[in-house]
Amino acid sequence: MIVLPAIDIKDGNCVRLVKGDYSTASKVADDPYDVAESFVKAGAEWIHMVDLDGAKDGKRKNSELIADVAKSADVKVEVGGGIRDMETIEFYLENGIDRVILGSAAVKDQHFVIDAVNNFDDKIVVGIDAKNGLVCAEGWTDKSELNYINLARQMEQIGVKTIVFTDIEQDGTLGGPNLIQLKKLSDNVSCDIIASGGISSLQDIIKLSELNLYGAITGKAVYSGNLDLENAIKIASKVK
Repeated sequence: MIVLPAIDIKDGNCVRLVKGDYSTASKVADDPYDVAESFVKAGAEWIHMVDLDGAKDGKRKNSELIADVAKSADVKVEVGGGIRDMETIEFYLENGIDRVILGSAAVKDQHFVIDAVNNFDDKIVVGIDAKNGLVCAEGWTDKSELNYINLARQMEQIGVKTIVFTDIEQDGTLGGPNLIQLKKLSDNVSCDIIASGGISSLQDIIKLSELNLYGAITGKAVYSGNLDLENAIKIASKVK
C-alpha cells in the first residue's frame, strides 16, 4: 500500500479542515513548497493535493500554485477540487500533475466522467465523499441520496480504475478510518481504493494495509506529529 501525504490549499495556504467544515480551516504550514519537499525526503512516492476553494466554488482557484508546487517536487502528484471540465483536466495534466480526481462531477455529470476516462484513462480518479454512507458533493456541502457503493459500481462500469473514498465524519478528526465501509467498498468493486479520513497512527496504516487497499491519504496526523510519515511509508510497503 502506498501512503499519500496531503496538502490542502485554501486562499493560497496549507490548511486542514475538520469533517469538511470550511469554518474549521486551520493553517498547518507556512509554505507548501517546503511541505512537499519534506514529504519527498520522508520517502513519499505520491502527494495528494486539493484545491479547497475550487472544490467549493466549482472552478480552479489555486491551480497555478498547485501546479508550481508539483513541478518543484520530485514526486508524483494527484489533484482534486473544482475539476468540472476538460480544460481543467488538460491544464493539470499538461503542468506536471499525474492524476486528477473528479468528485462532484461523478455525481452530477457522469457523461463528463465518461469522456474524461475515454480521453485520459487511468489518469482519471474518482473521489467519493460520503456522510453516513450517502455521497456529498460541492466541497461536501451538498448531500445526495446516492449510496457510496452504488456510485462506486457506476464508476467501475464507466471504466474508472481508482477511487478515493473519504468518510467525511472521520476526516480531520484523528478518530481512525472507517474500516467497515472501506472493506465493503473493496469487496464490491475491482477498482484500486485509496482510503481518506481519520488516520491517526501507525496502527491505522497497518489496518488499512491488511485490507489490501491500494493507498491511504494522511493529512492532519502528519502535521500534528501523531504519525511519522517515513515510518508509515515503510510499514505500508511491507504489510501483506
